[in-house]
Amino acid sequence: MSEETVLYQKRIQIYPRSVKGRFRNLKTGILVLAYAVYFFLPWLRWERPNAPSQAVLYDLPGRHFYIFGLTVQVQDIFWLAGVLIIFAILLFFVTGLAGRVWCGYFCFQTLWTDLYMMIEHWVQGERPARMRLDKGPWNREKLIKRGGTYALWLLVALWTGFTFTAYWIDAPTLLVDMLLGRAPYAAYFTTLFLTATTFVMAGLAREQVCTYMCPYARFQSAMFDHDTLIISYDQKRGEGTNGRAKLGKGLKTHEERQAQGAGDCVDCGYCVQVCPVGIDIRNGLQYQCISCALCIDACDTIMDNLKWPRGLVSYTSEKALQGQKSTLLKPKTIGYGVILTAATAVLAWSIATRSPYTGTVEQIRQPLYTRLSDGGIRNTYEIKLNNKLTAPMVVSIRIEGLPGATLDMDGMEQLELAPQERIKLLARVQIPPVQAGQGSAEHDKVTFVIAPLEGAKSDPVRRQVPFYVPEGGQ
Repeated sequence: MSEETVLYQKRIQIYPRSVKGRFRNLKTGILVLAYAVYFFLPWLRWERPNAPSQAVLYDLPGRHFYIFGLTVQVQDIFWLAGVLIIFAILLFFVTGLAGRVWCGYFCFQTLWTDLYMMIEHWVQGERPARMRLDKGPWNREKLIKRGGTYALWLLVALWTGFTFTAYWIDAPTLLVDMLLGRAPYAAYFTTLFLTATTFVMAGLAREQVCTYMCPYARFQSAMFDHDTLIISYDQKRGEGTNGRAKLGKGLKTHEERQAQGAGDCVDCGYCVQVCPVGIDIRNGLQYQCISCALCIDACDTIMDNLKWPRGLVSYTSEKALQGQKSTLLKPKTIGYGVILTAATAVLAWSIATRSPYTGTVEQIRQPLYTRLSDGGIRNTYEIKLNNKLTAPMVVSIRIEGLPGATLDMDGMEQLELAPQERIKLLARVQIPPVQAGQGSAEHDKVTFVIAPLEGAKSDPVRRQVPFYVPEGGQ
């Protein structure tokens, strides 16, 4: 009977060990900053006369996105495309320079998993204690520690889900409505969905998300080159001529080890124990590595204790490992930098020069024109005005470019627009009989000038549209 073929390797549980060092401090600082922004931003107030006073609010029913003093409307959706393009180019640019630093420090999966592992360490203890607890029987201690860990994980997940929902509904109002059971069903669904996914991804799946689910690990190598900074093990120094060896008799000092041909690596395994994805960096660069650099802190700690030079595991490049000089300013890097700068500048210019209002003019073509009883010709137009500000503004409408023409808007030639008001107006343009008898089909043009009078500083909007008269005045 043939042996059964196993297609999938069983997951090996990882018990990351805590470590102190410069990269751990950097990760913690970024984690605190990211959480402060994410969790507390919905509670930051920003006074608006016509909308919830929340600094950042994505109001889908009203089709407005409020980001502090900036109001983004539906017609400004191309800004989102610009932001996505900038982020994509930035990812390529940074990856070409320093590998997967996004994964190691800024990725949401990394940030939440890091917090969950901190909670687990706080409740269950250091790596050996967690391993003993996991392998031990289900007794009172295991139930309390496991239950406490899961309870805190669930609390963080619930807070995460609620906070995400609070970016779409005014946070204080949402909290009260959810507690009273009167919030929209979509709010409950979104909160519970994010709660479940956060608990599973950050608490249970962890490194499997990075290893198997995230596509970035699969195509990152296409953006690497021999100058890219990666986390590497100095094999020549670490292995020596006779390989790595543990500290022992005759192998305790640096001089003794060099005399015996042993490398500087004492095979303590600390770099493997602190790795959140469970790899051994001494085996070379692997696609599972998220460049968190905790293995550098671990190795530096051992080197400091032994009073040996740091850098056995470090950020370096393939060229540097081979004794060559690395070059950061490569054509690819320069190209990404130029495109990134240009895209950022265009987006910033577009936002800085945005108009506080919009105005469009379209001719009503049924009928194309109307001959009046006195022989004059009248065309009718539809004007759409949109106040993009969160404050009222006064605009005036007039016409230019068609001598003798008059504008009739039933007294709406000057009007006040409420904050973020959209309005449609009917405009009639009429020429006298003498002018009407001199025209030809689609012969004339008229320009509508929409100018702000109060509430906004902006150049007038000018819209030129055709004015139709019968050919030959007939």
